[in-house]
Amino acid sequence: MAAAARLFLRGANSKLSIAPGSLGTTLLKLSPNCSSRTKTQRRHAAHFTFQPDPVPSQYGPTQKMNLFQSITSALDNTLASDPTAVIFGEDVAFGGVFRCTVGLRDKYGKDRVFNTPLCEQGIVGFGIGVAVAGATAIAEIQFADYIFPAFDQIVNEAAKYRYRSGNMFDCGNLTIRAPWGCVGHGSLYHSQSPEAFFAHCPGLKVVIPRSPIQAKGLLLSCIADKNPCIFFEPKILYRAAVEQVPEDPYTIPLSQAEVLQEGSDVTLVAWGTQIHVLKEVASMAQEKLGVSCEVIDLQTILPWDIETVCKSVVKTGRLLISHEAPVTGGFASEISSTVQEECFLNLEAPISRVCGYDTPFPHIFEPFYIPDKWKCFEAIKKMINY
Repeated sequence: MAAAARLFLRGANSKLSIAPGSLGTTLLKLSPNCSSRTKTQRRHAAHFTFQPDPVPSQYGPTQKMNLFQSITSALDNTLASDPTAVIFGEDVAFGGVFRCTVGLRDKYGKDRVFNTPLCEQGIVGFGIGVAVAGATAIAEIQFADYIFPAFDQIVNEAAKYRYRSGNMFDCGNLTIRAPWGCVGHGSLYHSQSPEAFFAHCPGLKVVIPRSPIQAKGLLLSCIADKNPCIFFEPKILYRAAVEQVPEDPYTIPLSQAEVLQEGSDVTLVAWGTQIHVLKEVASMAQEKLGVSCEVIDLQTILPWDIETVCKSVVKTGRLLISHEAPVTGGFASEISSTVQEECFLNLEAPISRVCGYDTPFPHIFEPFYIPDKWKCFEAIKKMINY
């Protein structure tokens, strides 16, 4: 619909005349005073620079992949090794709106990769039933913003299934994938980061990768895990992030944060796209302030790695947490509260949260909304000077 609207608007803004063709056909010709180049609003540069991880050597041969291709590779590995695995969601049979399932229906058949009605509650409810029956269910919600109609199924059914049956039944074979986070022009309904809604729900695992290598390993871990998992994929990285990704299946442990850069003065914690912002901030702090920053990728939001974060804060005495979601009730609040309880006597400054504003996600004002490197850098200066 959006594409059709753009096409219509472009046509309306162009002055066209119709000239008869030699064979009775008609040709569209632009009038002399109209440029052949469509005038469009200039796009802003991304608020981050993707920083790839080193090429892994422990998992066998690698291939150059962007993030959506690494997701496809993980799903391909799963369908090939698990005959019970099925993938379903809106438009997944055609490859999905971000092409993450492209080619899988042709390779594995329409009974294993298939479309569903536009009903998120139904998609997750169906996935719960498939998982309870013993099969591996991989459900796709087309955008994380649209996961809320399925909230009841996820929170009241999937998360509690094992507990309420005394471990007689479970739907641990369910994995829910969803594109997540800002994308540069997504506005209200295509840019949200709803991880905190699900972090309040015992029985789930919530995972967000930062790169293609991490995405494949963490997704395969979610699929193999015996608990229902929500796997949020930073959609701005689908094509912007490119790495050498192992072709064979491999797993990365859940609920283990990764220290990407060691430091001694400030601990920086984030997940997904925001990791790349903080890595740049760490370089800025070292260059401009002489401040050594430790950068931690949380990776798993629920259950999160308290030990790694607290160990770092004990060393540095300062903590900055950054995410795109609104600051009030965001997961940074939970991290901040836990660190304050565990590391109070080690803190040299108040914990800083650099997050989105308490407003709906804006469209043209997205560059002002996102917690960019300059906001994070100012927060570091404030902590150092406290």
